[in-house]
Amino acid sequence: MSGSSSAAIPSAAGHEEVDVSSGPVARRQLSAQMKAKRLDAGMTIEQAADELEWSSTKVSNLETGRSKHPAVSDVRLLLDVYRVTDDREREALLDLTRQSRKRGWWSRYDDVLTGAYTALEAGATSLRLWEPQFVPGLLQLPEYAATVAQATLIRDPDAVERVVEARVQRQQLLTRTDAPEVWAIIDVHALELLAATDTSLHRRQVEHLANLAEDSNSVTIQLLEASTVGLHPGMGGPFAILEYGDPGSTMVFLETDTDGLYLDKKPEIDRYRRIFDRLVSKSMDPDNVPAFLRSLIN
Repeated sequence: MSGSSSAAIPSAAGHEEVDVSSGPVARRQLSAQMKAKRLDAGMTIEQAADELEWSSTKVSNLETGRSKHPAVSDVRLLLDVYRVTDDREREALLDLTRQSRKRGWWSRYDDVLTGAYTALEAGATSLRLWEPQFVPGLLQLPEYAATVAQATLIRDPDAVERVVEARVQRQQLLTRTDAPEVWAIIDVHALELLAATDTSLHRRQVEHLANLAEDSNSVTIQLLEASTVGLHPGMGGPFAILEYGDPGSTMVFLETDTDGLYLDKKPEIDRYRRIFDRLVSKSMDPDNVPAFLRSLIN
């Protein structure tokens, strides 16, 4: 989205300005700003919704970034409710709303990308990923993505091709000048599953991970040997912690087969941060990962 325009808006504290150059980033900034305005007005989500005879979910979705295309008219009404009267501030927030409605590349893949995760991922400044069964999508080779798609019962060749195309597009964010910091913890079992499926692909995918772990400035990889550590806090399943410029905009994503759950309450986020920190402590030192990975294929 390098060709899109940018909007500068006041920060939640009202001091510095934030440059927004993509729809997802704009949407996260808008969410943080609208939540801050509500809190400044001393209102709960329910009170704001009652003022406009809306559902509380509608206000909540705007504050969490789940509203993919927030309406300028809705934001204008909320600003009235929150008694935001400064013309410059109002116009900046309305411009931000317009910017947040820009469609990203993923809109071309609505048939194979469900939910809001891809858009939220594209706007993140930091990603913390735990994967017990798969190599994380951002780190997959195209042929691995195709194999996973087929293994999860996507049979149509055109659909598989679309999945792979979308996955490759997602991975472009790792090459951006403002690439997010990615910290991925992968259970070694995920690599064992691949080895049992396709030894040649296993070799290529493991080598790819080793190169990323060795050369990437924005990617850190750790491996968890569950067979060695035993029971651990990541047994509840895979998750991603997405962080943005505003500390209050952190979100946890729990993946399901069709979409997932999005958690944004502080106790929930704190819990998953503790889980991730514990997984970090139980996993292999990142400096040792490249050599270990290559030992699996040599």
